[in-house]
Amino acid sequence: MSKFQAPTFKFALLHPKYWPVWFFVGLLALTVLLLPYSLLLRLGRGLGYVVIKLAKSRVAIVQRNLELAFPDMTATERKNLSEENIKNTGLAIIEMGIAWFWPTWRFKKHLIVNNVEEVLALDQQGKGVLVVAVHALNLEITARAFALFAPGYGVYRQHSNPAYNFIQHWGRTHHGNKMVDRKDVKGMLRVLRNGGRLWYLPDQDYGFEHAVFVPFFAVEEAATTSGTSVLVDASKCAVITASSFRQNDTYTLEIDPDISRQFPRRDPEGAARVMNSALEQVILRGLDQWMWLHRRFKTMPDNKNKGIRYKK
Repeated sequence: MSKFQAPTFKFALLHPKYWPVWFFVGLLALTVLLLPYSLLLRLGRGLGYVVIKLAKSRVAIVQRNLELAFPDMTATERKNLSEENIKNTGLAIIEMGIAWFWPTWRFKKHLIVNNVEEVLALDQQGKGVLVVAVHALNLEITARAFALFAPGYGVYRQHSNPAYNFIQHWGRTHHGNKMVDRKDVKGMLRVLRNGGRLWYLPDQDYGFEHAVFVPFFAVEEAATTSGTSVLVDASKCAVITASSFRQNDTYTLEIDPDISRQFPRRDPEGAARVMNSALEQVILRGLDQWMWLHRRFKTMPDNKNKGIRYKK
């Protein structure tokens, strides 16, 4: 993967300007390693409660997204769901620490995996797999869970802070997963053509460029990446959706059957429709645990009224 160079440790990363990063990550590691899960759950959701009180603009984005996606939902339902979602957003910090720092024996105690045979069978066939995930708040948990039996390549965006970039890369790779640069399309195709697994998250609004406008929940023209068509057409890979949502103290990793035959060829809009339909089914499994604070519907087809759906 020529465009991506894994960050390596350098003594320059210990410069005092990076001390806050090291302190935060060290504190997070100690917290998740020392506290029982019941306390971690309360701590994480407590952080989210603080956000509800202090970051009203973020709460408003969540509520507006729910209003656009589910117009038949009552105002009370939206309010309750948005507050639950923000609390889970606070928990996401703790879940990141769990995924990065927990030993495997402890991680497995809180994990159930369904339909792992699907992935193992494709692996035996030597077939590349596009593992389609969503921006669940516990996404790091999902990636760590996959590394237990079928590690793959994540699409990586480097962080602007060198110290955090090093830590983030370490956290995402030291259990077996690897990374490919998000701009290295050739590298992604190489992974799939060589029978590897490529993590892919097409559920956000990535802007007007390389977008098609297809339905996503109740929004008829939602900006959706056309990259799905490129990857599936060029590699002829299998396509599975995977997610792990929390219920009480357990994360259930659901692996769905291969849907690659549903994709029309050389039809970016048709492929995006199939993909969005599959993503909706995944998100509905854990509606309160998806990243609703992202302005999912900000890009318009005319590229002139960006964000108009969020202006009242």
